[in-house]
Amino acid sequence: MGFYTVYKKQKEYRYMKKTIKRKQKLGIRIGVGCALVITVILLAVQGVSNLTKKPVDTSEGIAYIKGKESADAKTIEQKINQLEKKDGTGESSDTRSMKERFSGAVVMGDSIAASFTEYDVLNTSSVVAKIGIHFSELDDQIEQAKQLDPQIIFLAYGMNDVTKTNGDVDKFIKDYSDVIKKIQKAMPDAHIFVNAVFPVQESAVEKEPALANIADYNEKLEAMCEKKQIGYIDNSDIIEDEYYEEDGIHFKANFYPIWAEKMAEVATL
Repeated sequence: MGFYTVYKKQKEYRYMKKTIKRKQKLGIRIGVGCALVITVILLAVQGVSNLTKKPVDTSEGIAYIKGKESADAKTIEQKINQLEKKDGTGESSDTRSMKERFSGAVVMGDSIAASFTEYDVLNTSSVVAKIGIHFSELDDQIEQAKQLDPQIIFLAYGMNDVTKTNGDVDKFIKDYSDVIKKIQKAMPDAHIFVNAVFPVQESAVEKEPALANIADYNEKLEAMCEKKQIGYIDNSDIIEDEYYEEDGIHFKANFYPIWAEKMAEVATL
């Protein structure tokens, strides 16, 4: 074999070797490119999945809030946040004491509300109440509540004014409405919840016949709250005969944690 022939074959061999290397490099590049494309596609699919993945369903809670409470956006937002803090079982993981839960709230009322502090269920800074008080005497209480700067106000009045109006439900509603206007003017950023007037036992009605029509008062009271777009708390589901004192009007100590829990649930404290 001559020199030229050997040289020619070596040249062909080097050319073939280079060609093979180029193909190998091209194959690697294509493989890497395909891997990148597949990775991008997988990431895109995962992203779409995350975007379309449904969050925890709080629609029922939100609907309840919008239907029962003020249309005020700040109120709704606060309550939605509370609903979304619940764990996966749907039960609240809140372990705060009742006093802590009411730290930004004030209960305003008469002798029935005053027992919250008497029985040490709530702090004195969360209760503004006075025995025997009427709607016409609330200016000092409103000023006292204003100094506490509450976010939430629970009103628990009415028993004394039911007897005072003696069946004149419209007069009662007008007076209560005027009180709410004063509170809203003094504390415009506070959210108000009105407790229904508590029913009394038959023994109390025998002594004070005007108390027989409390259901009529509450019916109009609820309508007033709906018109004003403020919260109304119907406590009829927590009332039991065993909770009443002997007078058939006031309540024993074991009732107050139950009542406080009801208000806290409605206002999502």
